[in-house]
Amino acid sequence: MPVRARPLSPHLQVYRWQIGNTLSILHRVTGVALALGLVALSYWLVSLAAGEAAYEQATRILSSPAGRAVLLGWTFAFMYHLLNGIRHLVWDAGYGFERSTRHASGWIAVAGALALTLGVAWLVWHGARP
Repeated sequence: MPVRARPLSPHLQVYRWQIGNTLSILHRVTGVALALGLVALSYWLVSLAAGEAAYEQATRILSSPAGRAVLLGWTFAFMYHLLNGIRHLVWDAGYGFERSTRHASGWIAVAGALALTLGVAWLVWHGARP
């Protein structure tokens, strides 16, 4: 019996890129980033228990330009995942499904995450001086 060509499921070539799928993908990516960021947090906590030399090394690594970039990205991941999670809780309560509300709340989550990330970065690296 000959093999019949089966129809393929619609894919990216069929669908137009939209804010909804972008935010959904970003939510998943930030969830993975938060899980991976636990490695850095664990390293820092273990260095606290390992003594002053280990803590100083961890501080040097995490305060380097690359370390700060990682921490900044992790902070954004946390803030976005938090705000988008609140957005999903509002949806679970049955609100915010209108197209304009969905789009606005998505942009608010992104803008809020950026603003909170920059605010935390400023407080940590510039504002919290004794």
